[in-house]
Amino acid sequence: MAKCHRNNIGSIVFDRSSTTTTTGNHSGLRTAFSGAAFRRKIFDAVRCGVNSSHRHQLMQEVLNDTVPQPPPAPPTTTIKSVLKESNEPKNPDKIVKKPNNNGKSEKLADLLNLAEVETDADNKKKLEALEELKRAFKELQVEEDEKKRKAASRVRLLTKEDSEARVTLAMLGSIPPLVAMLDFEDSDSQIAALYALLNLGIGNDANKAAIVKAGAVHKMLKLIESSNAPSQAVSDAIVANFLGLSALDSNKPIIGSSGAIPFLVKTLKILDRKSRSQARQDSLRALYNLSISPSNISFILEADLIPFLLNALGDMEVSERILSILSNVVSTPEGRKGINIAPDAFPILVDVLNWTDSPGCQEKASYILMVMAYKAYGDRQAMIEAGIVSSLLELTLLGSTLAQKRASRILEVLRVDKGKQVSENFGENMSAAVSAPFCRSSSSSTNPNGKECMVEEEGMMSEEKKAVKQLVQQSLQNNMRRIVNRANLPQDFVPSEHFTSLTASSTSKSLPF
Repeated sequence: MAKCHRNNIGSIVFDRSSTTTTTGNHSGLRTAFSGAAFRRKIFDAVRCGVNSSHRHQLMQEVLNDTVPQPPPAPPTTTIKSVLKESNEPKNPDKIVKKPNNNGKSEKLADLLNLAEVETDADNKKKLEALEELKRAFKELQVEEDEKKRKAASRVRLLTKEDSEARVTLAMLGSIPPLVAMLDFEDSDSQIAALYALLNLGIGNDANKAAIVKAGAVHKMLKLIESSNAPSQAVSDAIVANFLGLSALDSNKPIIGSSGAIPFLVKTLKILDRKSRSQARQDSLRALYNLSISPSNISFILEADLIPFLLNALGDMEVSERILSILSNVVSTPEGRKGINIAPDAFPILVDVLNWTDSPGCQEKASYILMVMAYKAYGDRQAMIEAGIVSSLLELTLLGSTLAQKRASRILEVLRVDKGKQVSENFGENMSAAVSAPFCRSSSSSTNPNGKECMVEEEGMMSEEKKAVKQLVQQSLQNNMRRIVNRANLPQDFVPSEHFTSLTASSTSKSLPF
């Protein structure tokens, strides 16, 4: 006989309000349960007369034993949800749709596909560009001059803005055929080859070195020195090539010693009387690049460039570039000597210090004067005679930070030099006073030569005063002349007597040393 539970179960009815429908709606539940197990539970419940609490526990055991749980267990399971699942008819042909959580994956796949398409297109373009470069290189090797000229023009266009094309064409070996084209007598072929070489060297140091190594510099100079003078277009192209090739440090000594500097100086002098500013700027820049190498300073001096550059100062279009060249020249002893012997070099450079509207020129001019003031006493005296003191004082107040520092250093050198000079004069005067006989005042009647001795002493002591007064007057006159120029007063403006008296009565207190 089955084991009975006491006072644990009442009725087996699930829901009294739904007893009429359970027979029809719960057929799926009955089919899902095992028949023998279900009957055994019902029999035990009715037979033993268990209470209501055990009835609920028994029903829970029935559901747990008969209904399979889904793989991911839900947080809570109710009888209604179980019954609802069991009552729903099963359709084996129905495909359950899962939520689409692969939106990002699909977008990523689209981007990857698009990138692949773009990569394929880029590769195709690169292959086409490579084939075009190969065709241009093959045309440079043909025998016909006209095809070579067209190929050189094509190389010029392909390398104008494409750095990869410059590398590729150089690797293919395009530089030697282009250099060989400089021997052609046709000026159009020469121009095409020159500008093709120019574009190949833009931003590519390896190509610059390869062009010089192939002998391009000597062939360019050969064109210039030939009996048939090259056209102006060919000369401009050669100047542009010298500018590009001289940017590489290893090329500077080669170009400078080859004879290119006299050509550039000659071209610069010719262009100074014409209006083609681009070729003029190219010549100055090429000379600046070459002046960076100390070995080229001697060639610059031999070409008589320094006087021309000093006389060209004042043209604001080229003044700063000219001062840059002079800043490189002054770095060597022979360069300083060349500037020193140039006519009116110091007055011209001192005048540049007063260009308040061009701080770059002031800085470079002060650098040149500072180097020369540190190196030679004679240069310092020439600067003082040129009126540098007043210009330096104004520069220390109104100049840029760098110009103020350089002006202060020059003033310091001049002050030390002036102090040494005064000390030497004072020592000489002291020795003369010791060796001279003692002289009393001029009022003494015992020494008839007293007046003569006093006059001699005053003459010796007034030499420094005269020098100081001369410097003060010169400084004030320079300042007054500058004020007149700025005020646009007449050139024949004469200072008043009061100003003249102030100038005459000034003392050394106004001097910086």
